[in-house]
Amino acid sequence: MAAVSTTSGPRQDAGNDEIDLAALLGTLLDHKWLVGAATALGFALSVAYALLAAPVYQANAMVQVESKTPTLPGLTAVSQALTDSAPQAMTEVSLLTSRTTLGKAVDDLKLDLQVEPARFPLIGAAIARRFQPGTGNEVAAPWFGLSRYGWGGETLDIAELEVPLDLVGKPLTLIAGANGSFELFDDQDQRLLGGDAGQLAVGGGARLKVERLLANPGMRFEVTQLARLGIIASLQNNLTASEKAKDSGIIQLSYELGDPVLAQATLEAITRQYIRQNIERNSAEAANSLQFVNKQLPNVRRDLEKAEHALARYQSQAHTVDITLDAKSLLDQIVSLDTSISQLRLQQAEVTRRYTPAHPAYKALMAQIGELEASKQKINDRIGTLPQTQQELIGLTREVQVSTLTYTNLLNQAQQLDIARAGTVGNARIVDRAVVDTSQPVKPKRALAVAIGTFLAGFLAVAYVFLRQMLNRGVEQVAEIEQIGLPVLASIPMSAFQRDHEKAGRKLRAGGGHNGKPHLLAIDAPNDLAIEAMRSLRTALHFARLDAGNNILMICGSSPGAGKTFVSTNLAATIAQGGQRVLLIDGDLRRSSLHKVLGQDPRNGLSDLLAGRIDIPAATRRTPIDNLFFIPRGEAPPNPSELLMRPELGAVLKTAALQYDLVIVDTPPILAVTDAALIGRHAGTCLMVVRFGLNPAKELALAVQRFEQNGIDLKGAVFNAVERRHDTHYAYGYEYRSGA
Repeated sequence: MAAVSTTSGPRQDAGNDEIDLAALLGTLLDHKWLVGAATALGFALSVAYALLAAPVYQANAMVQVESKTPTLPGLTAVSQALTDSAPQAMTEVSLLTSRTTLGKAVDDLKLDLQVEPARFPLIGAAIARRFQPGTGNEVAAPWFGLSRYGWGGETLDIAELEVPLDLVGKPLTLIAGANGSFELFDDQDQRLLGGDAGQLAVGGGARLKVERLLANPGMRFEVTQLARLGIIASLQNNLTASEKAKDSGIIQLSYELGDPVLAQATLEAITRQYIRQNIERNSAEAANSLQFVNKQLPNVRRDLEKAEHALARYQSQAHTVDITLDAKSLLDQIVSLDTSISQLRLQQAEVTRRYTPAHPAYKALMAQIGELEASKQKINDRIGTLPQTQQELIGLTREVQVSTLTYTNLLNQAQQLDIARAGTVGNARIVDRAVVDTSQPVKPKRALAVAIGTFLAGFLAVAYVFLRQMLNRGVEQVAEIEQIGLPVLASIPMSAFQRDHEKAGRKLRAGGGHNGKPHLLAIDAPNDLAIEAMRSLRTALHFARLDAGNNILMICGSSPGAGKTFVSTNLAATIAQGGQRVLLIDGDLRRSSLHKVLGQDPRNGLSDLLAGRIDIPAATRRTPIDNLFFIPRGEAPPNPSELLMRPELGAVLKTAALQYDLVIVDTPPILAVTDAALIGRHAGTCLMVVRFGLNPAKELALAVQRFEQNGIDLKGAVFNAVERRHDTHYAYGYEYRSGA
C-alpha cells in the first residue's frame, strides 16, 4: 500500500499566545524516562545526604531582664518616679552578643582551639557517628586498613597550644603514635614537635600539651589555632538572641553546633557570663555612690566641729546659754529646712552624675530646693526682727544642728550603700538553663531534605526538557516542511530496531575498513516500519518521476546528520528488490561513508572515473543485493568541486542512465558545499532528506533557495527518523505490516 504522508495533528499557531497544555503534557510524556531518571537520581542523592550529613543540634536558654528601679539610698520619691524603669531588652541583647561576653566564653571553653579528626570522604563521618564503644576507652578498628582515618571513638584533649603568628588560622596535622605519643606537623608537612600525652612538648616555635589522646596509631587530627576575633565573630553569627514578646523582658537564646555537648556548654558559659556582668554593673553603681558619700563625710565633720566651736565661743563671750521660746520655734523650723536643703544638695550632686540639667528628674529636684529656699527666706526675715543676741545665738545653734543632722544622715546613707553594694543581685536572671535535645537535631531535616531534593531534581529535569524543546527549532511536523513549498513524499518513522541499527552502523562507519557485508535495514529487518515507509516512497517516487527529464535521482540534505545515506542506500535496495536495475553512486567525494554501509572498497570509484584513470565497468561493483550496483567514491581528491564541474560527470551519468532503470546519486549537504548543486544539474529528480527535530525550517528554506539559485527544482522531501510524540502524531499510511 503506497501512501504519501499526511499532515500531523494540530499545533499551536505562531501568532497564538495561548499555552497549549496538551502539547506541554505531551512533551513531558515523550521525555518521561529522562524526567523519571532525574527525579529518581535526585531522590537517591537526597536520601544519601539525609543519611550521611552531619547533624546540627540547637542549644536553647531563656533569660529575664526585670524592670530596673533606683534602689540606692538618697534619691527622692520624685526622682525615682521619673526614672525610666522599662526593661531595655534590645540593649541587653546587644550585651549578650558583645565581644566582652562572648570572649569570656571563648576563653573559658578554649573555643579558639579547633580539633577535627580525619574522616574517610563522604561516609567516614556517618560511620564514626554510628560507632557504639563497649567501654569508655574503645576505638573503632580501621576499615579497609586505612588507619590514617578515624572510624569512631577517637579523643584528643589539648590543655595548651601556642603557635607562631604565621601559623595562626592554618591547619596543623597531629599524628597519633603508640602509647599516647604524637607528632605535630605544620601546613607544609614540616615536623614541628613530638611528645607524649600529659607532658609539655616544645619545638618549631610551638608549645603543645596534650591532656588525653585516644586513637589508633597513624590516626590524624587537624588542629587549628583560630584567631580570637574570628571565633567571636563566628559565635555572633551562630548565636540567636531575641525578645520573646514586645516589652516582656524575656530573651530567648539559641546556638547551633554539630557537637551537642559543646553547644550546651557554650550557651551556658555565655548566659553565666552575662548574669555576672549584670551583677557587677549594678554593684559598681552602688560602689560609686558609696565612694561619693565617703568623700563628703570628712568635709561635713569639719563643718560640724567648726560650728560647735563657734557656738561655744559665742556663749562664753555673751554670757548667755538659752534662747526664748519664740526663737526656739523659729530655730527648729529653719534647722528642718536647712537639713532638707542639705540632703537635696547631696542628691543634686548624685543626680548630676546621672542626668543633664534638662532631665525632668533634675528639674523636679531643683524646683523642690527652690521651694525650701523660699520658705527658709521667710523664716530668716522673722528672725531678723529678734534682738541681736538672739539672732546670733539662733544662727550658731542652727549651724551646729544642721551639720549634726547632715553628718548623721551621711553615716546612715554610707551604711545603706555598703549593704546595697554587698547584696546586689542584678536585674537579670536565668529562667531556663541551656539544654540540647539530642533526639531531634535541627539540621538536616531529613524528610524535608528528601522532599526538596526530589522535587528540585524533577523540576530541573522538566525545565531542561522544556528549555531544550524551546531551543530545538527542528521541524517536527509535515506541515512545517510544506509551508516552505516543499511537498513531503514520505515520512520514515524511527523504530526501536532502526535506532539500534543506526548505532551499530555508526560504529561500523567509525572503523577504518569494511567487512564485505552490507549493513542495511532493508536486508536486516525487511518488515520494519521504516522499510515499509521506503516502499511507500518507492511508489510515490514512481509518480513524481513521470515528467522527469531522465531516470537520475539525486538525494541530498541541507546539513550533515539528516540521514541521506540511510535513505539513499535503503531506497536503492528496496527498488532493486522490486525487480529494477539500480545503480547507486557515491557522489560525496569528501566525507563519504556509503561504501562502509555496503561493505565495499572505496578505491577505483567516481573520482578516478572523472579523472579518466578508469572506465565505467571498472568503477561499477556488484552488491550482494540482486539488481543493485554501486560506484564508490574513489580516492579522495584535493579539489572535489572542480572535479565535478568537468564534462565527464555528465557523460558518466548519461551512460549510466541508459544502462540502468534508476540511477541514485548520494551527495553532500547543499549548505556545506556546492557539490550537490553541480550534480543536481544532471539529475531529472532531486529529493532533500529532512530529519525530524534536527533541521530548522529556516535552514530548509535556505537550502531550497540555494537549489533555486542554481536552477534546480526539488521534487519533494523525505521526512526521516520521525518519532512518535504525545503532543503530535505522524501518519505514514500504515495500519498493518505487509508481509513483503
